[in-house]
Amino acid sequence: MKSIFFIIGYFVIVNILGFALMGIDKRKAVRHAFRIPEATLFSVALVGGSLGTTLGMFLFRHKTKHWYFKFGMPIILLLQIGLIAFLHFSPIEFSFM
Repeated sequence: MKSIFFIIGYFVIVNILGFALMGIDKRKAVRHAFRIPEATLFSVALVGGSLGTTLGMFLFRHKTKHWYFKFGMPIILLLQIGLIAFLHFSPIEFSFM
């Protein structure tokens, strides 16, 4: 039972990180400062932070003119939701010990 809390904690932290990175990169863009690489933003989304990066993208209105962000981040989010739903409803039982 404890391990599920670690998994949930991981996803909470990585989504907060994704959200924060979008806000930080937006602030740096406005100030013409050194930017966070787009590969970093996508990497955070791919490792589970897609909800945070997508929310940050639309809330901060950042990277929404780039088609690969506008469509890519929500697609990553939908794929991750689909994977979670598949694993939840699959007949395979997962045991966290």
